[in-house]
Amino acid sequence: MAGTRLTEDGEALRERVRERYAEAASAGKGCCGDGCGCGDGRAFGASLYADERAQGLEAALDASLGCGVPTAVADLVEGEVVLDLGSGAGGDALISARRVGPSGRVYGLDMTDEMLELARGNAAEAGLDNVEFLKGVIEDVPLPDASVDVVISNCVINLSADKRQVLREAARVLRPGGRFAVSDVIADPGMDERTRSDMAAFTGCVAGALTGAEFRAALRQAGLEEIEIRETHRVHEQAGSAIVRARKPRE
Repeated sequence: MAGTRLTEDGEALRERVRERYAEAASAGKGCCGDGCGCGDGRAFGASLYADERAQGLEAALDASLGCGVPTAVADLVEGEVVLDLGSGAGGDALISARRVGPSGRVYGLDMTDEMLELARGNAAEAGLDNVEFLKGVIEDVPLPDASVDVVISNCVINLSADKRQVLREAARVLRPGGRFAVSDVIADPGMDERTRSDMAAFTGCVAGALTGAEFRAALRQAGLEEIEIRETHRVHEQAGSAIVRARKPRE
């Protein structure tokens, strides 16, 4: 694992995010909407999973805090190994576990005890035993090099104080030819400094976002290629949700 040391401000931000998501987990539902810094709640959370709600994963999806549906574009196939960065209540990890089947494996990574407890309970209720939820931070993934086929994430990378380290870690754990397929908030190039410095907006997924050009450059610096960034819907007057895909070069 490639460790990282956050600044004092970064540690404070991580704790602020942890507290917000622990509160959401204890409430058993997403935090987005009025008072959460996310703007219109219809742009985030369970409402985005209309097609998946019939799969018996309502509890996990109702607690979703995401801004998209990365599993819809990850092109998962049976037998693959998947890592979900910031897995929360487990919705995307559980959908992935069903798609990769018994011969596949899914790891959900989250730093919040309350979310991990919720996710493990949701996995047990769904009867899925090919998914494992790990405690850790997305800047220091507790998995070996070249150990997963696909990295997914749903509106989590923008919450990190060291996004480039997150992308380096994603590239590290991907096997050659492995895929990166995430939903995340992308800031408009002209996002004002007041929005960027608003901690409430940061923990609500907006102010911490990279622009499309910044995200593309960071993916390249991490060693990924075939980069695609496609906005899906607006989540804020100065930001949109986007599907971000890339691939680790084949050896």
